[in-house]
Amino acid sequence: MTQHQRLLIIDFGSQVTQLIARRLRELDVYCEIHPYQNVTDASLAELAPRAVILSGGPDSVTREGSPRAPDSLWSMGVPIFGICYGQQVMMTQLGGKVEAGHHAEYGRAFVAPAPGHKKDGIFAGLSDREQVWMSHGDRVTALAPGFEVIGTSPNAPFAITADESRGFFAVQFHPEVHHTPNGKTMLENFIRMAGFTGDWTMAAYRDEAIRKIREQVGDKKVICGLSGGVDSSVAAVLIHEAIGDQLTCVFVDHGLLRQNEAEEVVSMFRDNYNIPLIHADESDLFIGELEGVSDPEIKRKTIGRLFIDVFQKYANEIEGAEFLAQGTLYPDVIESVSFSGGPSVTIKSHHNVGGLPEKMGLKLVEPLRELFKDEVRALGRELGLPDSFIGRHPFPGPGLAIRCPGEITRDKLDILRKADAVYIDQIRKHGLYDEIWQAFVAILPVRTVGVMGDGRTYDYACALRAVTSVDGMTADYYPFSHDFLGETATRIINEVKGINRVTYDITSKPPGTIEWE
Repeated sequence: MTQHQRLLIIDFGSQVTQLIARRLRELDVYCEIHPYQNVTDASLAELAPRAVILSGGPDSVTREGSPRAPDSLWSMGVPIFGICYGQQVMMTQLGGKVEAGHHAEYGRAFVAPAPGHKKDGIFAGLSDREQVWMSHGDRVTALAPGFEVIGTSPNAPFAITADESRGFFAVQFHPEVHHTPNGKTMLENFIRMAGFTGDWTMAAYRDEAIRKIREQVGDKKVICGLSGGVDSSVAAVLIHEAIGDQLTCVFVDHGLLRQNEAEEVVSMFRDNYNIPLIHADESDLFIGELEGVSDPEIKRKTIGRLFIDVFQKYANEIEGAEFLAQGTLYPDVIESVSFSGGPSVTIKSHHNVGGLPEKMGLKLVEPLRELFKDEVRALGRELGLPDSFIGRHPFPGPGLAIRCPGEITRDKLDILRKADAVYIDQIRKHGLYDEIWQAFVAILPVRTVGVMGDGRTYDYACALRAVTSVDGMTADYYPFSHDFLGETATRIINEVKGINRVTYDITSKPPGTIEWE
């Protein structure tokens, strides 16, 4: 098995730690995030990273018992890069001084090389005045032995510090965030100085994943729950490439898909890829149990329960299956490890096949569990999946059920399907589809009075939703022109019987969610 050059990110609880990993993956560097409490002297030796990054975090190093790195880290002889809290940990553990109560700094600042320092090393390719994003309450007040200041800002005399002989660098700002425009260049300079050659590519990942799947599965059979989404589809095509007809996909059709979606999924996998596929059309069962249900959590839980029951029923027909394939991604893996060890707030329950492997006595195959969403798309292209499919907007597991606030009825779902198809057609016609992270129509649980021709109508109102996002964690509404919105509203009202009013949702996330429920 190929061993990639590994970079370890020790997570001290920053909300943007995943962004560090994303930036590094974009630079073809393999990295792993581990919570600080899981990183011990023994695990450090086992991981044997080529370099380490210490993330930011919400704590204060001046508080007794606050998070630290293992003492053995500093003598491993590998380059280390500390970010914000990571800088303070580095200074504190190596003999410097950090104090609370100084001027806190949040937001935009400008960093320049310290007097006498050239624009090389960490500054290579950067200007004399770089915008950065500060977010700290404590600050370094005395450097650890061997360190010097190599970059300053008006409010941060220790903005960038380094012990270049040991390859230790630390910054008081966040280079990984969008608001530090050239932060990626700083990270690139660090990994270049650390000797990374950029050996993490999707072509290499594909070959390795195929070998791993063959080793894990042997001559046994695998069942894959296919939703029609990008993650499960890429996982299915990858596994099929590895083991051929030992894979059978079960496509649970809950009747809550978009217009013609079930037919497209069946056609692509059964006809184009010749992957054995069971089309479990159980739409009557799902919609029958959902009809009249209005509480969003009950909708999700009903769909999740029925999905497991239906999947199990069809999977039991596949003799000798020992493995269940899932499209688990790296963010799912990271988020399943609670940073604080305590419970997190449930915003909404997630639709998955939780509990199925244990219930059915199956072992898991998760070939995408090391990848971010954008890497899954890149792998899909590597596998030859069409761009029109790879670039599809995300679609939730519970489908149209959560785009139908209030009671679910067959009539409302039919109206919603048609309106959504018109809206997406408009977006494609105007060449906007790829600029938008996700777009859809929600049918509202209200009827409004309208006039069509000479008659009075009393039909549903709908809301158009379109957002821009990088990863779905935060999102902003897409700024359509009024002409586009007017044209789209006219088409929906003219072409979709049952809707007489169209609105546009301009709520960002947070405070809203992307989906309506």
